[in-house]
Amino acid sequence: MKNSLINIGFGNVVSASRVVAVVNPGSSPIKKLRDEARERGKLIDATEGKKTRSIIVTDSDHIILSAIQVETITQRVSGRMTAELKGNEETDETKKR
Repeated sequence: MKNSLINIGFGNVVSASRVVAVVNPGSSPIKKLRDEARERGKLIDATEGKKTRSIIVTDSDHIILSAIQVETITQRVSGRMTAELKGNEETDETKKR
């Protein structure tokens, strides 16, 4: 996944290659993770004041709050990966000709 950007709501985007996990915010361990990130200054709130519906964990230990559902973000990431795979297949077929 080369430099693909994923829309996480309200005009905010995150690099798909940096995403480690997209999780529901309701569980106790995730709430603790969010609180620890806030204390370390690694919490990014991209909800624009709306309810947090997903939490994105990045490879740089940043925690990003989003108002977009986990399923929606997952579909966006999957769609980008599928499009890139199709693009690579087309390139491979062009090389064979």
